[in-house]
Amino acid sequence: MRETTFESTGLSRRNLLKVGLFGSAFLATAGATASLTGCSASMPASGFAVLRDSDLPFLRALIPVMLEGAVTPAQMPQALEGSLQSLDYSLHRLSPEMLKLTVQLFDVLALPLTRGPLTGVWGNWEKASAKDVRQFLDRWQNSSIGLLQMGHASLLQLVMMAWYSRPESWAHCGYPGPPAV
Repeated sequence: MRETTFESTGLSRRNLLKVGLFGSAFLATAGATASLTGCSASMPASGFAVLRDSDLPFLRALIPVMLEGAVTPAQMPQALEGSLQSLDYSLHRLSPEMLKLTVQLFDVLALPLTRGPLTGVWGNWEKASAKDVRQFLDRWQNSSIGLLQMGHASLLQLVMMAWYSRPESWAHCGYPGPPAV
C-alpha cells in the first residue's frame, strides 16, 4: 500500500501552504489572463449549453485517447461526439462553483501561456498526437504537484462519466442496461 502521510512526501505544513497558495495564485492569474485575452469566452459553442469553442480542441484530442480500447476506431467519431454531448449535459447540471473550477481547468489547458509548461504540448491541441496526449496525462497523473494530480483525476472522471453514461458504451463493459419497468 502506498504511504500517503505528509512525512512520506517530505511535505511540511508550511510547504503545503506554500504549494496551495502558489497553485491558487497560478490558477487565478491564468484565469484572469485567459479572460483578458478573450481565450475564456463565456459563450457556449454552437449546439452546446456549456462547452465553449476554446474547450473543444482539447476535448477532441483527449477523449479518443481516454477511450482507446473501449471503442473501435470505426466507432470513435460517434463516440467522441456523443461523449461531448454527455459531458456538456453533465457540466450544465453542475453546481456553479464546480462549473467555475472546471471552466478554469479548461482555460488553463487552452491558454498557450499555461498549456505548454503544464502539459508539454506546446502547439495547438488540434496538432497534438495521441502520444502527446498520453504523455500529458502521464505527466499529470504522476506529478509531484497535487493540483496537477487533481486535474488529471477530474479529467478522467469527466470523460469516463460522459462515455459510460451512454447506452452504446454499455455492451463493452457487460452492462445489459437498466431493467424495463
